[in-house]
Amino acid sequence: MIWAILLHLSYNMWADRDTSEWGLEHVSARPYLRFDESLWNDLLPRMIEAGINMVVLDLGDGVRYISHPEIAVAGAWTPERLEAELARLRCMGLEPIPKLNFSTCHDTWLGPYARMVSTDTYYAVCRDLIAEVIELFDHPRLFHLGMDEETAEHQRHYEYVVVRQYDLWWRDLYFYIDQVEKGSSRAWIWSDYVWHHPEDFFKRMPRSVLQSNWYYGTDFGPEVIHAKAYADLEAHGYDQVPTGSNWTAPENLSQTARHCRQVIAPERLKGFLQTVWKPTLEVCRQRHLEAIELVRQAKKVWSA
Repeated sequence: MIWAILLHLSYNMWADRDTSEWGLEHVSARPYLRFDESLWNDLLPRMIEAGINMVVLDLGDGVRYISHPEIAVAGAWTPERLEAELARLRCMGLEPIPKLNFSTCHDTWLGPYARMVSTDTYYAVCRDLIAEVIELFDHPRLFHLGMDEETAEHQRHYEYVVVRQYDLWWRDLYFYIDQVEKGSSRAWIWSDYVWHHPEDFFKRMPRSVLQSNWYYGTDFGPEVIHAKAYADLEAHGYDQVPTGSNWTAPENLSQTARHCRQVIAPERLKGFLQTVWKPTLEVCRQRHLEAIELVRQAKKVWSA
């Protein structure tokens, strides 16, 4: 049973410009790494104590990749530094899983290639990065590709807006999945595409792809489309790792665990993922600590 938490090495995944004027400075891209090792080192043993057994690490431009060092921000980890840290996680009992978000809403980390989406150059870069990350993580069993929120509305504060639609979105998704599977890993994505394109989703989404529908509220009624997706994915036979957060409601993850135990068959409910949506910085320490404690509480709800 997966009890995972998502943490960020890089946090360059939202706005490609300074959004301070909108009160969103925390999501603006920065040319340097936003990652406090003091907080990271304190969080790891807390995770173990809370019963967390997996860390999904959003890498972005926080690694100076051998294949494409040009996208790295100042202070990015070397591949050797990353491999050493991954070995330490495994020794602690934490399974490290890589995440590179290829949604055009969250690909600021790709630097100049974020403005070359769906070109031959773009595909070559994505192919290189996926292959290199799979090697760095020693062929992980899962690889999170993101793919959420690719809409114009979600990019309304951006300078450069890209939205793939119809067959292009699917062709590119299949490309990422194929690259992941070539490395003997399983593709994992956010499932929110199903909220507004259910017929297309259930017709075209491979059953091999692990699904993480996400919902951060407390109303799990049948009329709530974000929550209803858990049952819809189950009805169509997808493996799931439901995702909660302390973004808006601390009790969300526990309620997600209670709800999903009722609507997802045990053989397809692979675990749960907690998200914080804050950079790994000391200023966000309390939010991270709270998120970890909430996993402990959700496990108790699950056991009960």
